Amino acid sequence: MGLFNRRPKLPVRHRPELAADERVLAWAGVGDGGEAAAVATNLGLWLPGRTARLGWHDILKAVWSGRELTVTPAEPVAERDGYLVIADAPTETFLLLDPGELPHQVRARVTKSVAYTEHQPVPGGAGRIAARRVPGVDGLTWTVRYDPGTPADDPEVVAETDRLVAAARVATAPGSL
Repeated sequence: MGLFNRRPKLPVRHRPELAADERVLAWAGVGDGGEAAAVATNLGLWLPGRTARLGWHDILKAVWSGRELTVTPAEPVAERDGYLVIADAPTETFLLLDPGELPHQVRARVTKSVAYTEHQPVPGGAGRIAARRVPGVDGLTWTVRYDPGTPADDPEVVAETDRLVAAARVATAPGSL
């Protein structure tokens, strides 16, 4: 990249309070005047209106329209033995007039965090079992996101989900790959 093609540094007023091992990968001004910024780091995504970073493993879906970045975060619903049950949190949409590398970094980092994903039937519905890589955490973090209408608290659903997660963990264990 030539000297004249370099993107300006992230203005200090937009710089989030980064962790000691966190570094900025890309950023983009948000809104018509760029009054705020979305900032991608090696650990996650800082978004306007949030006081904490959204970890890459906490983003269920990110869509780039060419002008807007829409992010659907995960919302923990229940903690079970060895995994979390999650649901879609409200989507957040940001207008990025000069996106730079931000959409590419978001897509690459969210995709890279996914180690395993499988949609499975359970009694009365279905759910997506996923294993995600979390920066600074050994091993994988397991989640289940039930399809709408699935009776998540039904004992048969819980038992089948427990079985499916256990089977997925065995299938992804280092010795079985």
